[in-house]
This record gives sequence, C-alpha cells and structure tokens, in this order.
Amino acid sequence: MSGGGGGGGGERQGGTAQELGATDSAANKREIVVNVESSSSIPYHYSNRHSLRLRNSAFFIPPAPLTVASTLPKEMGRWETVVLAYKTLGVVFGGLVTSPLYVYPSMPLKSPTEQDYLGIYSIMFWTLTLIGVVKYTCIALKADDQGEGGTFALYSLLCRNMNIGLLSSKQVQTNSSSSHSVLLGSTENKSRLRMFFERSIVARRVLLFIAMLGTCMLIGDGILTPAISALVEALSAGVLVVLFLLQKFGTSRVSFMFSPIMGAWTLCTPLVGIYSIIKHYPSIFKALSPHYILRFFWRNGKEGWLLLGGTVLCITGSEALFADLGHFNRSSIQIAFLLTIYPSLVLTYAGQTAYLIKNPTDHDDGFYKFIPTTIYWPVFIISTLAAIVASQSLISATFSVIKQSVVLDYFPKIKVVHTSSNKEGEVYSPEVNYILMVLCVAVILIFGDGKDIGNAFGVVVSLVMLITTILLTLVMIMIWRTPPWLVAIYFFIFFTMEGVYASAVLSKIPEGGWIPFAISFILAFIMFGWFYGRQKKMEYELTHKIDLERLGMLLSEPGIQRVPGLCFFYTNIQDGLTPILGHYIKNMRSLHTVTIFTTLRYLLVPKVAAHERIVVNRLGLEGVYGCVIQYGYADSLNLEGDGFVNQVTDSLQVYIQNCPDNLTSDHEEVQEEISAFEEAKLAGVVHIRGKTRFYIGNNCGWFDRSMLAFYEFLHGNCRSALPALGVPLSQRIEVGMLYEA
Repeated sequence: MSGGGGGGGGERQGGTAQELGATDSAANKREIVVNVESSSSIPYHYSNRHSLRLRNSAFFIPPAPLTVASTLPKEMGRWETVVLAYKTLGVVFGGLVTSPLYVYPSMPLKSPTEQDYLGIYSIMFWTLTLIGVVKYTCIALKADDQGEGGTFALYSLLCRNMNIGLLSSKQVQTNSSSSHSVLLGSTENKSRLRMFFERSIVARRVLLFIAMLGTCMLIGDGILTPAISALVEALSAGVLVVLFLLQKFGTSRVSFMFSPIMGAWTLCTPLVGIYSIIKHYPSIFKALSPHYILRFFWRNGKEGWLLLGGTVLCITGSEALFADLGHFNRSSIQIAFLLTIYPSLVLTYAGQTAYLIKNPTDHDDGFYKFIPTTIYWPVFIISTLAAIVASQSLISATFSVIKQSVVLDYFPKIKVVHTSSNKEGEVYSPEVNYILMVLCVAVILIFGDGKDIGNAFGVVVSLVMLITTILLTLVMIMIWRTPPWLVAIYFFIFFTMEGVYASAVLSKIPEGGWIPFAISFILAFIMFGWFYGRQKKMEYELTHKIDLERLGMLLSEPGIQRVPGLCFFYTNIQDGLTPILGHYIKNMRSLHTVTIFTTLRYLLVPKVAAHERIVVNRLGLEGVYGCVIQYGYADSLNLEGDGFVNQVTDSLQVYIQNCPDNLTSDHEEVQEEISAFEEAKLAGVVHIRGKTRFYIGNNCGWFDRSMLAFYEFLHGNCRSALPALGVPLSQRIEVGMLYEA
C-alpha cells in the first residue's frame, strides 16, 4: 500500500459516491446529463443574475438514468452457464473436492470398528447434504448482494435494505433497486426485529462485529488451505509461488488452466470409490440411515464428539463456494455442485470408508492406500496437482471479501483490479495476493505436516458457517419475510449442527487451532481500527460540514478574494461540503473564480457511457459548481491531465446552455458565464484535496488514543483515489487539517 489517504476526495476503491447539488424549483430539478463529445467551448462570464438557491442548502445529484451502454450484464444463456459451471471446477470447489485427502488422517481414531466407520460416513453424508446442498447451494446462494456472496455480502444486503449501516453515507450506488427495498420501505411493513436493529446502536455494532469476524476467519482459512495437503514442503512452496503469480491474469484465465485438473480429479476419485465399494463393502450405503449417527455417539461418547473436529473438514470449502459467487453466478455454481461435486464426494467417501472397514488401521493414510496399485501413480500425480490447485477457491474468495470490505469502507483502501469486463465480482488485488503468498509459504515451511495443519484448519471453519447461519436467519426474517415456522426450523437445524461442530473444534486450539484465530483477530483489529477512525472522521465532518449559506458568508467576509483560475475541489460528504473548504478559505483568504466541487461515484455497472460519465450542476453561488464523475467497475479512471479538465468544463458549458433557468435568459449573459471557464483555464488549473489528521487532545481516553493512532497509521499508508485520475503532480494541492477527536 502506498500513498497518503485522501481526506477530501472521492475514493476509487472505497467506491463511495457522494452526491452534489439539486435545485428547488420544479423546472430546475431536472438533471441534464451532457454528451461531452459533441460540446463546444463558448466563452462567457458568470452573472449574479443566474444564482440559484438550493433546497435546504444541500448538495445532491442523484444517479443519472443510464442507457443500454451502461446497464448490467445480460443474463447468460444455457451454453454460457454450462461453460461457466465447468470453469467453477478450477476455482470454487478446490478446497471442498480435495477434502478426502485429509479428513480421515485428521481424526484421532483409536481401534475403530465397522460400526464406527459406518457412523463416521453417515455423519459426513448428512453434513454434505444438509450444509452443502440445502444451506449453501439452495439457500445461501440466493442471498447475494448485487451478485456478491460471503458474510460481508450478507451484511451489506441487510444494510442496503434497512437503515442499519454504521457508515450509512458511505454506500455504493446501484442502477437498480431491489424489490425487497421497495417492499420494506414503509413503516407498517417493518418487523419488530428490524426496528430493534434500527434503534439500537449496540445491536448494529454487534452485527458489524459478527460480519467482520466471519470475513477475517474466511481469510484465515485461506492461508491454511494451501498448506494442509502439502506433500513435499519445498515442491509445494515452489508451486504455490507460481500459483500466486498467475492470479494477475484473472479468474477466467486461471480457471481454464485449473479446471481440467479438477475435472480429472472429480472424475477419477468417485470411480476409485465405486471400485472400492464393490471390492470391499458393497453394503456401505446402509450408513445413509441417520440411526448410525446416534449409535456412533452412544458408543463413543466424548471421543465421538471430539472426532467431529475431523469430520467437519469434509465441508470446509462450502463457505468459499458462497464467497466466490461474485466470480461466477448462482446457476453455474449450483449446476457444478449438484451434478459433479456432491456425487463425487459421496462416492469417494463411501469408497474410502469401505476400504477402511476392511483395513481399519490404515486411517492415517486413508486416501492413498485405498487407491488400486495399478493406477496409483496417475492418481497420485492428479491428487498432487489438485491439492495445490485447491487453494484457488480461498484465494479468489479472499479477493472478493476484501473487495467487499473496501467498497463498504470497512478496510483500508488497496488496489483492486477488475479482471473481467463482464463480471463485476471477478477481481484481483496485488497487495492481498503477495501477502497471502508469503503467509501460505511460511505456514508450509513451518508446519509441513498436513495432520498438524488439519488441527488448525478445522477450528474457524465451523465458526464461519455459524456466522453465516445467523446472518442468513436475519435476511430471512427482515428481507425475505420467510414464514416464522420455516425460519425456526432452519435456525434450529443448522445452528444446532454447526454449534456442536464448533464446540468440538475448539478443543483443538492448543494443538494448532490458535493459528487461524490469531490471523483472524489481527485482521479484525485492522478492520475495526479503520472503521473506528472512519466513524470518528465522519462524525466530525457531518458536524462541521459547510452548507451553501455558510459558504456564501465566508466568501462575503472582508479580505476574501476570488483569485483567477480553475479549481477542482474534491469532496466526499453527501449533504454539504467538507470542513476543509472552510479551513482553506479562512487561511488562504481566497477561492478561485471557478471552483468545481468534484466527487467520484462508483456504480455497480460494467461501464458508464462517455456521455453519461460526468454529471454537473450549479451550486447557487457565483462561479461555484458541482460535478460527479460516474464510473463502472470495468471503467478506467485515467482521464489524463487536460483531457479530464476539458471534459468537465465542456460538460458545464453544455449544462449552462441547456439549463431551464437559462432558456429565457439573455443570450449574452449565458455566453459571459461560459467564457469564465476559458479564462479560468488560461489562468491555471489546480486540484485540491484534503489530507486530514486527528488531533488527540488530553481529554481523550487511552482507547481513543490507541485506536485513532492506529487509524492514522493505516490512513497514512493506504492508497488515494486522486492519482487514478492522472492529475499532474504540478497541479495537485493537499490541504492539511487537524480534526479534533
């Protein structure tokens, strides 16, 4: 991460779209979106006669209606969905489908009997069926937020449909509204639970903490996934480095490389399983009866409960299945899981169990020993490649959840690259990629033993699933409005099941389970520190924001000069202007003759057409305008130097010429206003953004001191959005200001 964090500019990776300017009269409420390609420069000097009064002195430009060129991608056809389902094999299901490599070796079995193995297989079958098929494939995948999955997507979905976001002004704009939002917009439709969350700041903070913890634990899993099936330390570490270096090419290209490997794995393991069933124990499927589970726990008691810490590994990749949704789509993941992954796992585990029933002491190497000798080496090679590729699911999921956190402004700004023009969720982050690479290789070289890593791996898996169950329950109640009895059944089954798993894996903390916990809490501390600082900053800015009346008073003070020049002043406050503006005017005793308050708005569409990119408006004072730059996830913001300036000024000229207030005005006065832009450009162009810091006074307690100091460290080392516009260094001005904590 590099570059100072911008205090006053719109933010590219945060994607916060703050809005400027709208007028009172019905005529002036109409937004004019101009086509800069057809505009011409017509000189004009501004006249006070054209000053406009804005409603409540607020600043607001709603999202412009987008044309076909800026709409969301169309629905995929059947063949495209099938191809996408094939590509999911190499990305989404790696961790899930390779779990037979380490499930049985991770179980502390002591003299297991036939009945024990039947009970274990029954547990794994029903775990895969209930959690994999019912919960994730049939329910969770429908709870997407603009095509994104994962715990933070669930939290974002709740915030977007209800007034419970703690950083509510930092929301990303979308071009379409959910039917749920419309349905739940009225007070009479609000449930008691929803009103409780809207009224209770404590409940909202707890909900945010749960979402943060789930996200951080998923990343903790992502660091352990590549290491758990390491066969040769140096070889695995070397291949992993290559794997991480391939990430910059994007999920689509990587998936085409890896899907043949995972396809071969998904095909060969169930065939070996069928062979093992026929040869060793043809009646293995009698274990599908749940009564074998009851018998297992009745016989083994506490030891049976501890064995759940191993069986939970059979479902470890299910959360990645949900988190990777943004890289693909719901239908492709459902098709791939139900038609290939689920049958493959059921047959593979059945074959393994059938072999172990006849060879009960081989459970420490239960996978490789159940492979027939004649095909051992081909399967060994495929399994080695599959074990390495398995980490791709959590790598892609980590990119997705980090991107979601950045967009929601709960994580420091980092570089996020969209590697596809068709899928908004297909992203790559260089910083995250290389940090993950270093941590994964370190885990392999330090631990090496897959069994030891297995003790660590299963700990946070069940906790992440538990968090997803809680958030899904809230979505069912407050957004989907599911009948209470169905919600109760869902919550009872999955909370009980995952709660039992969680209680079992917590016993593994001393044996290595502390590793993902440590990683998760470090990440959670970073997220909380960033959130805490952003919240304090927002509170200060909303309290000290500048409205138009205040701006007019500042400009009318004796000694304030309007200096020649064109100024782009970057702001990110929704209902007013940044306090840095007042700080600047008071100390510099001036403001440029033409000042354009500029904000970047991130829309959930692939591309915004050139003629819809820039939305402008008057802000009611002489030479003061508002500008919002709208862009989609596949757009480049590199509006180099003068090109950016010319596009904005041309847009303003066309706006002034077509503004309803000017249609009946003197043509000469309109020309004078337009000529002011050319005169200002000739005098010089500057780009001003704020660079704020907290002043931590003696009245602050130790907690505020420590958290704000940590936020300042993060803020000083994260990326800024302003360089993305290609603004020349010679035209940049940073205005420093201390915010009193």
